[in-house]
Amino acid sequence: MQHLISFVDIEEPWEVAYLKNSLKQTAEILHFKETADLILDKIKAASIVSTFINSKISKEIIDALPNLKFITTRSTGFDHIDIAYARQKDICVANVPTYGENTVAEHTFALILSIARNLKKAHFKSSCGDFSIKDLIGFDLKGKTIGVVGTGHIGLRVIKMAVGFSMQVLAFDPMPKEFFAEVLGFSYVDLQTLLKKSDIISLHAPHNQHTHHLINLDNIDLIKKGAVLINTARGGLVDTQALIQALDKKILSGAGLDVLEDEDVILEEKQLLMRRKKDLYQPEKLQLALKNCFLLQRENVVFTPHMAFYSKEALQRILDTTIDNIHGFLNSVCLNIVN
Repeated sequence: MQHLISFVDIEEPWEVAYLKNSLKQTAEILHFKETADLILDKIKAASIVSTFINSKISKEIIDALPNLKFITTRSTGFDHIDIAYARQKDICVANVPTYGENTVAEHTFALILSIARNLKKAHFKSSCGDFSIKDLIGFDLKGKTIGVVGTGHIGLRVIKMAVGFSMQVLAFDPMPKEFFAEVLGFSYVDLQTLLKKSDIISLHAPHNQHTHHLINLDNIDLIKKGAVLINTARGGLVDTQALIQALDKKILSGAGLDVLEDEDVILEEKQLLMRRKKDLYQPEKLQLALKNCFLLQRENVVFTPHMAFYSKEALQRILDTTIDNIHGFLNSVCLNIVN
């Protein structure tokens, strides 16, 4: 049986060429720049769909793809896929569990350093012809305490880098890795203790029902006054209103964000107009989009557009693992299954 593979939400020509060259002997391949919801009629016959984080593979989309047997996301996170419903429909779902621990960790420190050394404000001032260093005083990382939430591949890499900066490290994870704590010299604590004692809080947890709004209005007052929050994981880990309030009350002195809550609402106007999903126009989502827009205007908030993973080397690893996932499925062996 010749399978039809649809790659959605993919733009780079070299990625398409690489995938086609690697899979042309085993399956027919279609590729689209658009997200899945915009091209359902074009991918309806697909038995395999490879998606990215911008494509929400919901129950409705799964039901619209009658031949679908396998979903492989080109990401580590899979909260954009209705896993429970896919399982109910006997559809196998795979991800890319390790592709960019160093890539995302390096970006994490790029955000930390940009906050620590006031790079956003310095760039704005110098761009306006003001070359004075007034109000640009920063702080050293050496001796500071970083609290790492989530000690998977990325979190552990961040810890290794923090040790290299001579920082003290605290960590929170429901499944602590005591061996690594002993080797790297960090301590596991509960979340409340981490918030109270950390000068920098860096989030590296998956987004699910247990971690939604991990940082919220109920615990922001625990945060050490003047701390910095870094989020290169998922926007849903942080309640946007809590983040705004923490910045307003100067509980947080700054934030470095690669992700935002419900960031898919903040799209280019053309893409937004193309959207069929009515929930993008719900008042609460539009209100959140406005809060995000105001948040990004702050001089002590550094934002990058969900690009922590985006290096050439990481993209290559993502493609290689995705190809392996597809080859495995075609040979009746599901690799990198998510639950």
